[in-house]
Amino acid sequence: MTKQRWLPPAARSPRFGVRLIGGILALYVLSAARTFLHAQPDIRPNIVFILTDDLGAADLAADGAPLADTPALDRLRAQGLTFSNGYAPAPICSASRAAFLTGRSPARLHFEFVSKPAGSKPPPGTALIQPEFPINLPLDEVTVAEVLEPAGYVTGFFGKWHLTQANDGYLGHGDTFGPRQQGFRVSGEERGSHPYSYPDRRHAPAGDFTPGAYEPDTLTDRAIDFMREHRDERFLLYLSHYYVHDPLGTRCEWLLKKYREKAAKLGVLAAESRIGYAAFVEVMDHLVGRVLDELDELGLAENTLVVFTSDNGGAPQYTNNGAWRGSKWTLYEGGIRVPFIVRWPGVTTAGAVCAAPVIGTDLFPTFADIAGAPLPADRLLDGKSLRSLLEDPRASLARDSLVWHFPFYHLPHVNQTPVSAIRRGDLKLVHHYENNRSELFDLAVDPGETRDLSRVRPADAQRLEVELLAQLRTMDARLPRPAPGH
Repeated sequence: MTKQRWLPPAARSPRFGVRLIGGILALYVLSAARTFLHAQPDIRPNIVFILTDDLGAADLAADGAPLADTPALDRLRAQGLTFSNGYAPAPICSASRAAFLTGRSPARLHFEFVSKPAGSKPPPGTALIQPEFPINLPLDEVTVAEVLEPAGYVTGFFGKWHLTQANDGYLGHGDTFGPRQQGFRVSGEERGSHPYSYPDRRHAPAGDFTPGAYEPDTLTDRAIDFMREHRDERFLLYLSHYYVHDPLGTRCEWLLKKYREKAAKLGVLAAESRIGYAAFVEVMDHLVGRVLDELDELGLAENTLVVFTSDNGGAPQYTNNGAWRGSKWTLYEGGIRVPFIVRWPGVTTAGAVCAAPVIGTDLFPTFADIAGAPLPADRLLDGKSLRSLLEDPRASLARDSLVWHFPFYHLPHVNQTPVSAIRRGDLKLVHHYENNRSELFDLAVDPGETRDLSRVRPADAQRLEVELLAQLRTMDARLPRPAPGH
């Protein structure tokens, strides 16, 4: 299947022929402008977007993680800007990834769950009928690669895609709905040192690595090769890690020994799964550090925008979300609040913190803004460019609220039923569809969402619920409906 190149609506209009002469004249003007621009040095930055998988808001050392050492991300935070209210677009993998690529809410995309094979069945006996599972990200969606390539950026995607079932293996890119069909010039689905590479994912093969030596990682190698090859061009590198998603496993026995000893020294009661998870987080940090070090070696760091975040909150089997309630698969803070760090030398202030709520859908318009690329005019985006906040973390963003939508059941681990949420200012409302009940929280005084204020402040709860449902209607969101007999 071949994806047609995205064109603005005017080029598809029946009146296009009438405008042809004007278009030709415009081309002369555009050609002259391009000649002028090409005569000027291109000071636009490279863009490196590093997405990790299932990393919770409290999993990094600087966020209070009791075990894992994360020196590379500590350094990135010290050199860049941290968004202390950074959010993923969804509490689950594929939905967030679709939103990162398109700048559109999972509710608007109708891609609110993980990609599932056609015919996948919902859990039986539920009170509500959930929507059908998403399968492939449609090719008519416009991705960030498709707006940056025409603006002169070489685009590369490496790692976890998880937006199609048209592939030859779990998480494979395939050749019909993969990165290259969605606008990326170069792609690679290497899984690196993650256990997904092992023949038996649950058991890492024996390895002999001295302390301080990590497993080779072909995924990071590909990303570094891409930067080296295109060092003299403008590029977008989208590096999508499989870390720190389970299954846990490392061939570096010294890492496990290190964290067993550290836990004992700190007096931390840590199950072996927590030890393994700390090792996993350190490996992820090491791989991020390799990319940052390569930018330094290539002399590109000073003109490269680096963004680091996660696709959703931490998995409850391993992570410790600290003060945040909930986990992956929920719309409490533990499921959607994530690390969100941006470094743009000369623009972001080293070590600065911005408290404005931001979300992963903001990255598409941010990258387009920075690249000088026009946004698609024939569709609504849900993200906002964060450029003003990068330049001044005290600036305000012209947005009233953030919305999340998860109209599915996820009964393992968290017993999650269909739910939506909205945050306006410090107030957050979580709406449960099974019992048509809403919870209200004031995150300014109760970031852990321990006190439901819906009965104490019913007017606020009603106002936010009305706004939430109205926004979902404007997005044509898919809603669960009552099952027969319920």
